[in-house]
Amino acid sequence: MAIVRGVYVALTATVAMSAATSLVWATGPGQRTAETAPAAVSAHRAVLDQYCTTCHNERQHAQGAVPFAFAPLDLTDVGSDAEAWEKVVRKLRLGMMPPAGRPRPDTAEADRFVTWLETELDRVALASPRVGRPAVRRLTSAEYSNAVRSLLHLDVDERWLLFPADDVDQQGFDTNGNVLSVSPALFDRYLAAANRVSRLAVGDPTIGPGYSAATYGTPRLLYQDGRLDDQPFGSRGGMAVRHYFPLDGDYEVRVRLRRMIYDYIVGMGRPHQLEVRLDGALIERFAVGDADRVGYPSAYSFFGTIRGDPAWEDYVSNGADAELVVRFPATAGQHVIGVSFVGSRTEPTGILERRLSGFSLSGLGFYHGNAAVDRVEITGPRHATGPGDTPSRRRLFSCYPTPRVGEQECATEILARLARRAYRRTATDADVATLMPFFETGRRERDFERGIQKALERVLVAPEFLFRVERDAVDVAPGAATHLSDFELASRLSLFLWSSIPDDELLRVAEAGRLRDPSVLEQQTRRMLADARSTALVDNFASQWLQLRRIRGVAPDADVFYEFDENLRADMERETLLFLGSQLREDRGLRELLTADYTFVNERLARHYGIPGVYGERFRRIALDASERGGLLGHASLLTLTAYPTRTSPVLRGKWVLDNILGSPPPPPPADVPALEENHGAREVRSIRERMERHRASPACAGCHRIMDPPGFALEHYDAIGRWRMTNEAGGPVDATGVLADGTTVDGPAAFRRALASYDVSFARTVTEKLLTYAVGRDVEYFDQPTIRRIVASAAADDYRWSSIVIGIVGSRPFQMRSAES
Repeated sequence: MAIVRGVYVALTATVAMSAATSLVWATGPGQRTAETAPAAVSAHRAVLDQYCTTCHNERQHAQGAVPFAFAPLDLTDVGSDAEAWEKVVRKLRLGMMPPAGRPRPDTAEADRFVTWLETELDRVALASPRVGRPAVRRLTSAEYSNAVRSLLHLDVDERWLLFPADDVDQQGFDTNGNVLSVSPALFDRYLAAANRVSRLAVGDPTIGPGYSAATYGTPRLLYQDGRLDDQPFGSRGGMAVRHYFPLDGDYEVRVRLRRMIYDYIVGMGRPHQLEVRLDGALIERFAVGDADRVGYPSAYSFFGTIRGDPAWEDYVSNGADAELVVRFPATAGQHVIGVSFVGSRTEPTGILERRLSGFSLSGLGFYHGNAAVDRVEITGPRHATGPGDTPSRRRLFSCYPTPRVGEQECATEILARLARRAYRRTATDADVATLMPFFETGRRERDFERGIQKALERVLVAPEFLFRVERDAVDVAPGAATHLSDFELASRLSLFLWSSIPDDELLRVAEAGRLRDPSVLEQQTRRMLADARSTALVDNFASQWLQLRRIRGVAPDADVFYEFDENLRADMERETLLFLGSQLREDRGLRELLTADYTFVNERLARHYGIPGVYGERFRRIALDASERGGLLGHASLLTLTAYPTRTSPVLRGKWVLDNILGSPPPPPPADVPALEENHGAREVRSIRERMERHRASPACAGCHRIMDPPGFALEHYDAIGRWRMTNEAGGPVDATGVLADGTTVDGPAAFRRALASYDVSFARTVTEKLLTYAVGRDVEYFDQPTIRRIVASAAADDYRWSSIVIGIVGSRPFQMRSAES
């Protein structure tokens, strides 16, 4: 994946690696050199006394109203209370303090104070640098799958693993070592996964028909009225599944059609042609439907209560898909099985009804409508003829025993290569010696390949493979900062950018001891960003940062939002992934995440947005009307997952913005906060704004809602599934006005985007903080903030491009170092 790069500025300040050049970390563009002159301290203390201590005093602190009091904090030694001052910096940068309605310093005075405070915090951090200590952690499920793919060229199906869902930290990241526990049940799954993966990779000839059997289903509310992804042009509905065929042999595909609530197969009132394809090649075509030819149907209005002709009943209940079975020969390896209907060349006439969803979709017979695929079952192999020539076997068997090269010598070569890649370091004689007994056991059981399979199984459960282990240097003082080894740095880098293990090139550089060289590390980072595997930053980091994966579990009320279906859900998520991928691929500036005047849609999503002239299932880039949509905040995926099933929620949307865009999450609500009054059965239907005004009339609620609600109200033109609207649920005009915490008035999404763009430094720091949390696998602490400021200040000259931020993180102390055990 090509990266379009801008000009990189001051890279030596953010990519310095070795202890000999550690001073460079402190001399980048983000480091300042102001002194704590008594006059400056006195002036800034006067600002605090005038505007802040009215609330932040010891009495209010003792009552729990504020997190700290300013009086005990010493401005001549900000390092002694750095954690508190970092909170002050964050609030002041966003104009959140003092609260609206209270006296405030003018903008220039506030800027002078926060700049001085940041300078002092950075100066103290330079004099006494601290780095965190990430916990030893296991690979996440995504990292495990990617590691197996990299090691064995084998795509892992989640059905093989059955791993429990990874825990996530408070920010939603699953790479935090403090939450990635290992239970006995999980280790049992590791053992089972290692056995399955090793047998499939080798091509174990004892694999039977049921070993890799799988059933692939379609969501109940997935409309199959048009062409779906990965299906031939001219097709309709169905599904395309990627299935691993373990051996050369015969396989069987069985198709089951969708049924309605009374267990009748839908769409049987007219004929259909169903095709089964292997890697796009037609292997079988079936004729289904036209049930009237087999008998007299029941009355359409009485499906399930008045039976039709027995032959008809049998056909529409069981017979139509009883013979949808095809057997065919296939070679070992990954193949695509496509099942779809031949598309109709006609359009229905008459009055079009609205699309149905929920119970209505399940309950209507659709006797004369479209048939649909419910699930596809794949079994085999039968009559296996051998392991085949798979990418996994080519990757695994670098040699075979010959009269000149014995089995022991060849096995040693194979296992040394495996251990090197799997353990992410040079394989030692001890590593190979540990694996050889497993090889010998398998060799005695059957043959050479069985021996390799048993040794591979042992590799896949080795702690060196399953865990990211970083060891303290010998004789290092407790709590002292220590550099990672080249191999540990290579693992951090590959897990950060690829969610996978290092490739051969990165390992070779680490083996040569050159990875911590600034220019070499920069070159490797750029190379890895340009690789297609860097899409892991979108699939894993960005999806977790934005909570995008939650869209898969949202369930808008079908009676209120009957237009919502599985097709729309999938299209929403894909739009955001394509948009984020384009930002990374084109190396855009971070600000464009909020201000972009384009997005990616297909016909279904364009119709949802009210955008004309877009046809077909293919996603394409389109320009947007800046007055309605733009950037991430106009994406239906994010708007839907921050709403309730029946209505919008300014609180959820406002909190999401504060958490993920501005990096200043509100405190958790008190335990006794009453629920928002709903309109159920109300004589007078009130808008969400009217109900929120009543809700936050309580002083206990007003403080947080003052900050959360305005960003949420600014997005009120979007309903709970992201459609643009001009009227609210009460029938009145949408009121999207609000006053942000810094006093800025906004009146809708366009004005809100402009206001957020003015917080570009805070937004860039938020993204950098999230990236650093994800990269190092621990919570970002207050002592990491000077590093974040340096990275962002350096990237500012490059328009905060993704590459500048990533390279800054890779070159930072928190990424390259860890503190020794205390």
